[in-house]
Amino acid sequence: MAILPGSDPCSLGSSLESPLLPPNKEPGWAPIHGSEPEKVCIDGMLQKYCGEFGSWQLRHFVLTNLAWALEAFHTMVMIFADQEPAWRCIKGSGCDEKESNVCGLEPGSWEWKGGSGSSTVAQWGLVCGEKYKVGLVQALFFGGCMIGAGVFGHLSDSKLGRKGSLTAVCILNAIFGFLTSLAPGYFTYLLLRFLTGFSTGGVGLCSFVLATEPVGPTKRGVAGMSTFYFFSTGIALLSGIAYIFRSWRALYIASSIPSILFLVLVIPFISESPRWYLVRGKMNEAMKIMRTIAKSNGNHLPDDVILALDDESNDVSKATVEKEAISGSIIDVVRSPITRIRLFLAVGINFTCSVVYYGLSLNVVNLETNLYLNVFLNAVAEMPAFTITALLLDKFGRKPMAIGTQWFSAIFCFMGSLMGNVGIWKVMRMCCGILGIFGMAGTYNLLFIYTAELFPTVVRNAALGCATQAAQMGAILAPFVVVLGGGFPFVVFGVCGLIGGMLAYYLPETVNKPLYDTMTGMEERESYREVA
Repeated sequence: MAILPGSDPCSLGSSLESPLLPPNKEPGWAPIHGSEPEKVCIDGMLQKYCGEFGSWQLRHFVLTNLAWALEAFHTMVMIFADQEPAWRCIKGSGCDEKESNVCGLEPGSWEWKGGSGSSTVAQWGLVCGEKYKVGLVQALFFGGCMIGAGVFGHLSDSKLGRKGSLTAVCILNAIFGFLTSLAPGYFTYLLLRFLTGFSTGGVGLCSFVLATEPVGPTKRGVAGMSTFYFFSTGIALLSGIAYIFRSWRALYIASSIPSILFLVLVIPFISESPRWYLVRGKMNEAMKIMRTIAKSNGNHLPDDVILALDDESNDVSKATVEKEAISGSIIDVVRSPITRIRLFLAVGINFTCSVVYYGLSLNVVNLETNLYLNVFLNAVAEMPAFTITALLLDKFGRKPMAIGTQWFSAIFCFMGSLMGNVGIWKVMRMCCGILGIFGMAGTYNLLFIYTAELFPTVVRNAALGCATQAAQMGAILAPFVVVLGGGFPFVVFGVCGLIGGMLAYYLPETVNKPLYDTMTGMEERESYREVA
């Protein structure tokens, strides 16, 4: 059945099945025996009956996104736990504190100021020829994130659901975090950080999708862009926690306790996504949540209105819809020509963006300032980028913003590569780096909402997981670019920003477009738009 021009693709009952419904429904109207109910997809029901972003969505949004702070704790804790602390000479040993490092000093002639338990570097002597081991820990952590994003992206679309997957990763994060504090040696520590990365990789994507799926289409952009405030706030809070707990073992315990609190105090008050219930065939559970949303928002959802998949009224057999809804794997994404191209572009953009974002972030540690204050200011500096991008996202659209923010970052990265590292040029290079990360932080923020809108519900987390894996690969590469030093890293970051903007040019615009539920529904509607 064709979709009429100008009709609402989400209001299946009103636009596609109007001959089956009474033309005018007065207040108090009830369907006569045997009449067809009005079938509406979730976006249409949110806009017409429940409310796009009322008190229910606000509470659910805040509670769910607290998980982003947990991800910040488990990700950025390595900055403090693996730092190289200050050292001093032992009186009477004859060592010279004018030495730039301890590599040229005699063993036993110096000591760490904070003691051997202040960091893993001091604990296991990860300096000089062993310094590469610190970078290896960071690389393996992001490697674990890359694997975990794919695994939990699939599980959240299939068996576990969004809430179940978020619960699982928080449990694993708490367990691995506490075990890391007990690590007897470097290689045990290395393994536990890899496992923590595996569970951490699923936190952001699960919480993001769970928080934004119940939000209406016209509010989803700003809501999705606001999720990263929780991540930056988590980094800022971590700097304070690290300042209090100077022992790396105590720090891992302190940064893991919030995961336990989240499981006990927050998870019970979070609802599963009605979209996930719908594509899994659990209509009663989905409708129960939609009625709760409407009631909490002070609205009324009529009894004759029911949810429907966006392809339910088309010429698709029920068996085909059910089979598709149950599958929901990355294979389904690759099979479709539309989603295959989108996935390729999303993977490329997430990779290049991550190289720039993490690369410029790591450059901050070379400013030779107070580490705790430096990390705090770096987190706070990202917030204006989130605000500006969120305010302009719906006005200019996802595509122009994705191109503009990346090219904005690229311009200042290229300028930074031309600056020297002495005098005023050093200050100017630092400013270029700040403006570069300002632009890329905005890109990193909008990529989640943009990627989520490019794919239907049945494969959304699988696609997000794949894009997140690409971002983690960029995070693994970033430290190796930074160690090259000089202006070369800025050249690499500039090239990555330029390429990322070019890839975004080939993506479709998704602003104020409905979130599709199934692959078939998306393909048929997109085909109709091309013909129209």
